[in-house]
Amino acid sequence: MYEWSETDLMVRDAVRGFIDKEIVPVSTELESGELPPFDVLRKLYSTFGLDEMASKSLAKALAKEAGEPLPEGDDDEEGGGFSGAGSMGVILNSELAKVSLGLVASMGVSVGLTVGTIRSRGTLAQKKRWLPELVTFEKVGAWAITEPDSGSDAFGGMKSTVRRDGEDYILNGQKTFITNGPYADVMVVFAKLVEDDEKDVNPRDRKVLTFVLDAGMEGLIQSKPMQKMGMNSSPTGELFFEDVRITPDRLLGESEEIAKKDGRASAKDSFVAERVGIASLGLGIIEECHRLSIDYAKNRTLWGNSIGNFQLIQLKLAEMEIARINVQNMVFNAIERTKAGEKITLAEASAMKLYSSRAATEVAMEAVQLFGGNGYMSEYKVEQLARDAKSLMIYAGSNEIQVTHIAKGLLAED
Repeated sequence: MYEWSETDLMVRDAVRGFIDKEIVPVSTELESGELPPFDVLRKLYSTFGLDEMASKSLAKALAKEAGEPLPEGDDDEEGGGFSGAGSMGVILNSELAKVSLGLVASMGVSVGLTVGTIRSRGTLAQKKRWLPELVTFEKVGAWAITEPDSGSDAFGGMKSTVRRDGEDYILNGQKTFITNGPYADVMVVFAKLVEDDEKDVNPRDRKVLTFVLDAGMEGLIQSKPMQKMGMNSSPTGELFFEDVRITPDRLLGESEEIAKKDGRASAKDSFVAERVGIASLGLGIIEECHRLSIDYAKNRTLWGNSIGNFQLIQLKLAEMEIARINVQNMVFNAIERTKAGEKITLAEASAMKLYSSRAATEVAMEAVQLFGGNGYMSEYKVEQLARDAKSLMIYAGSNEIQVTHIAKGLLAED
């Protein structure tokens, strides 16, 4: 794949039309946090039929798993309704990133990470219980693993714990930087199991279990949205657990020994999808910065000349184009491999995330520089794009930790 198909371009134009009509007019309210993103995302889902597609696809997947007759319709069995790894998903994500990156974060965490974890780890009953309202965006999901003292050391530094209390579990701890946290209806939460006979076990090595919580549970506190540098249309908050009683039906898989794995395995699978997705977001920011910079270079005059005639400006534009081509090729490669059923490794996903986030940030900062004083003003879009781009170097795991994952993958090769 080296270019978008005609169908892809039609989808892109339709998405751009929706953005111009439904998002641009409220972008100020979204970016200020005055307007939570969820109604806009629900409108997006209903406009493009993503809610109906997701509902039908999920019904088929659940029927197949239950050994029941499949509902009438197409043969899609994915159950998610919309894959962010396919060309349509990449186009949607990259186009949204050009105007409001936070929308993609809220959408991806809810229908991507939250839904994906329940689908991969949950029992049939659990999938029927939580997925129907999540895949259609009727309910908002959150995926809670990060803690104040863990960050990149998500598992080793995890301090949230569960203890058995009869058949139930008692959860205590705290999660931070949780996308959708302040408004989430359903939360996938990771915590370490503490057993009475494991007093000598290193806390870093304790088993990680995964639970599904609902808003309003006693002892569960959802904070107000945090104030952030960028991605402001996506609410980020903290979750506090104070003796939250969790019944066994909320333990994903309803077993502590699912396929001889614990919560670490499903979390790492989610990391791959999330990091591959960063490349499409970086592509969108690069493309928008590039477009705005070219237009500005053509129309801004200095000393009687268009600044596009100055070689230093030409160098900036040329380097932006190189970054655009490189990241686009990475995205196209991921689309083709996913379509072919080829698994992308964690090391490869980390490489994509590292390069694309770095490239997007560099391009956005150069766009601000090209615009000069105007670029520093919020009136000009490049100011927001620069703040949003920087988040990609931290989001989904800091770039520094990506280096470790890439190197480990290389050193493990035969």
